[in-house]
Formats: sequence, structure tokens, C-alpha cells
Amino acid sequence: MKRTMWSAVCVVLLVTGCGIQPSGVIDMQESPTGLAEGWTLYFVGEDGKLQPFKQRRGSLGTIAEALTSLIQGPPPSGFTTEIPEASAYVFVYESDNTITLRVPLADYEATETGIDQIVCTTLASHIQAGGSEKATVTVRFTMGTPGSVRGRTCPLLN
Repeated sequence: MKRTMWSAVCVVLLVTGCGIQPSGVIDMQESPTGLAEGWTLYFVGEDGKLQPFKQRRGSLGTIAEALTSLIQGPPPSGFTTEIPEASAYVFVYESDNTITLRVPLADYEATETGIDQIVCTTLASHIQAGGSEKATVTVRFTMGTPGSVRGRTCPLLN
């Protein structure tokens, strides 16, 4: 009796399906391919303005890897940086549209342009990997002030 009842339940479930109605194609952002020429790092050009620099790596990499490359320097020929070299790694925490970074620097060690280098490199890596263009970056320094912690965007990606 139980076997017959379970068989009937299975037949009913197979016939009715899962209840999801078919839909048309929904256009979204382009999906990441996982293949990239490299990272986009931001340095200060000879004109004193922030400029992107494509560092060829052969793979997409992570935000942390791009930032480590940026911070551990040195900058490519023709560029400078307003971030002091540091040997420690950057820790990255992603949540919704907020990326929080823990950088191995005190807030007084990097200028506003240096912080923009970090923020722009982070957002470029995030977007290249398929992340939202509306994301903001919070940079947490080893020694910071309350005013140094706030959501930032890249002035070149707005």
C-alpha cells in the first residue's frame, strides 16, 4: 500500500514539474571570461595626474594580487607613485557593493592621490572580474583616523 502511494506521489511530481514558467532571454552585464591580459594598475603620470597602466600577467588574478603588485612597486618607467613601498599583503573583504581593504600603511603615509591609486586599482580589478561598477571602496589603514575610513569611488571611473 505504501509503495503504491509513493509511486503515485512520484508520478504526480514528475507530471507537474517544478512550477517554474519558461521565460525569454534576460540581458545582463557581460560575464567574466576568466582570461585577461593582466591587471589595470593606477600610477601617477609625468603630468602629475592619475593614469591607468596595463600590467601584463596572462590571467585575471585577484584584487589582492593587483594591490600587492601596486604597493610592492616599483612603478613602471615614466610613472611615479604616491604610495610608499610595503612588503605586507593587502586583505580584501567584499560584501554587496562595498569592498573593504586592510592595507599595510598608516593613513599619513599615502597622499589623497596615493589613496586614489589604491581605490582605482581595486575597482578596475573588481569590474574586470564582472563586479558592479557602482561598488565603493573603504580603505582601512594600520593606523588611521576616523575621517580616513569612508566609501570611495575612483575619479577616473565615474
